[in-house]
Amino acid sequence: MANVFQYLPDLDGDELAYVNMIVSDMTDTQAQQFAMMYRSRRKDPQMILILTLVGFLGFAGIQRFVLNQIGMGILYFLTGGFCGIGTIVDLVNYRKLSSEYNQQQAYEVANLMRTMGA
Repeated sequence: MANVFQYLPDLDGDELAYVNMIVSDMTDTQAQQFAMMYRSRRKDPQMILILTLVGFLGFAGIQRFVLNQIGMGILYFLTGGFCGIGTIVDLVNYRKLSSEYNQQQAYEVANLMRTMGA
């Protein structure tokens, strides 16, 4: 079992547990390749928090665009973040938003590595 923490030291909590589960059957080399690909795709929760705060300054929904939720981003932009309520909800749930996105990216990277035969 590969120790992914040495390749991705900024992971914590649920994200670390999920990534450990994904790399549990990988060799150290595969885990290192996974870590490099995953690091380039993952979104830091603090960045999502900052982008959500930007929504109060006039560009509501930028966090949704960054999380590849284009439809919600457009909806937030056109409605002012649902009149600010959606933006407030995202402020409370920014960790959950980034965690869901990061788990999806980890899953996609792992599947990509399996199809490439890495």
